[in-house]
Amino acid sequence: MQRRHLLAAAALTLARPALGQGTTGAARVLKFVPQSDLAVLDPIVTTANVARYHGYAVWDTLYGFNQDYQPDPQMAEGHQVAQDGRHVTIRLREGLKFHDGTPVRGADCVASIRRWAARDPLGQVLMARTEDLSAPDDGTILFRLSRPFPQLFAALAKPSAPVCFIMPERLAATDPARPVAEIIGSGPFRFRERIPGTRVVYDRFADYVPRAEGIPSWTAGPKRVHFDRVEWHVMPDAASAATALGNGDVDWWENPLAETQATLRRNRGVVLEVPDPVGFIGMARFNALHPPFDKPAIRRALLGAIDQDAFMAAVVGADRSLWRDDIGIFPPGTPLANDAGLAALTSARDPDRVKRELSEAGYGGEKVVLLAATDFPTLAALARVGAETLQRVGLEVELVSAEWSALVQRRARREPPERGGWSMFFTFWTGLDMMNPGVNQALRGTGDRAWFGWPTMAKMEELRSQWFDAPNLEAEQRIARELQAEALREAPYLPLGQYFQATAYRRGLSGMLKGLPVFWNIQRG
Repeated sequence: MQRRHLLAAAALTLARPALGQGTTGAARVLKFVPQSDLAVLDPIVTTANVARYHGYAVWDTLYGFNQDYQPDPQMAEGHQVAQDGRHVTIRLREGLKFHDGTPVRGADCVASIRRWAARDPLGQVLMARTEDLSAPDDGTILFRLSRPFPQLFAALAKPSAPVCFIMPERLAATDPARPVAEIIGSGPFRFRERIPGTRVVYDRFADYVPRAEGIPSWTAGPKRVHFDRVEWHVMPDAASAATALGNGDVDWWENPLAETQATLRRNRGVVLEVPDPVGFIGMARFNALHPPFDKPAIRRALLGAIDQDAFMAAVVGADRSLWRDDIGIFPPGTPLANDAGLAALTSARDPDRVKRELSEAGYGGEKVVLLAATDFPTLAALARVGAETLQRVGLEVELVSAEWSALVQRRARREPPERGGWSMFFTFWTGLDMMNPGVNQALRGTGDRAWFGWPTMAKMEELRSQWFDAPNLEAEQRIARELQAEALREAPYLPLGQYFQATAYRRGLSGMLKGLPVFWNIQRG
């Protein structure tokens, strides 16, 4: 999800020379402007996008995620599945080291998996089916399952947050709700320092051993590093970031705002492209605890009011190459995308019909409190169009505008809207976070234990459980059709469309991989 967890965090640095020392040449330094400051350094305790990018720089994973959306061995040499799928043995590659020089052992991996699983919904399902997780020796991990879990390797590979990064056992023993005290990685870059609000620095880890075989794609394949140092330069002001990139003071700007892109495209030294084919999915999330959205029929009626064109045009403009409509529950182009129930979103829009359906469903004129983030233009645009849409079909709307950090606090409140609660908020998730029922938190129907909005959807949970047991992709796709139809019947949220965020970098850089911003494979020249 495109959430900015604006948590206070002290600067955490390793005891190394200051930046001014050393002789690293400019050609060997990659300067990157992230979407926001890195407020939390432990990627297990937050789902912030920048923490995920930081995580992939510093730590490695047992399995990577390739361009076909499938898991590939990464730190793992390979695996064996025995006893009808109930025993899974994973062997580690030779030569793996942590940044403190100690070898990566099976015990480190076991502790890391347990800590990650405590925070991750898919990991929790995996551990619920795990009778025993052990390290028979330093190079082996053994899962003893109560019954087969076909999604095991996908769970360890998934790039949706939190990611199963491998840490030393002593750090992985940290309470999963508390950040680790040290940043000791297993990946291609060693964390050097963070200056809050200004800069984050990484050095190439000389002892990192990439996979010998495979093709780099997404987070899979050999992670070969061509820069000695990567510097993140935090630039909240878009004009400053555009000027820095245009002048060559930085190499790469992750998320150039739409209003700067025309100028950047005229600069022959700058390249703009869309690196992530699954983009971002917008949603309007209902509070299912209180009227009027405690009634599924009212939520469902509003599907007929949604014009995804209008939402996406408000977010990124008229250029249709940067957005898509007719979006259901799963991102288009991914394995589970389907058209089941999509007529609710794609048929002709008829506000009068929606008004009648709302009345028949029991809408009694209750005030609807919408939360609008003022400090994120994309979210503000969704809220503005959302308010207009609901008013058009006769709902009494109150728009509460505040900074995202304040709205995050308010959306956690379960009181009725008239007592400081809420009825609806707007957000974006990365497409990676919505690719399947195991990672899509907005599909959970566990009431008080569900994601904000807290819907109770027994059939949804039953279908999700069936999907975990699907033996192959064909079975997964069949269940995904049923699940999407049920999601559009229950309507825990309104899908608002998909947009694609361009990235901008200096001409002369090559090897940039699709998907998340990662700093291996890329080189100058």
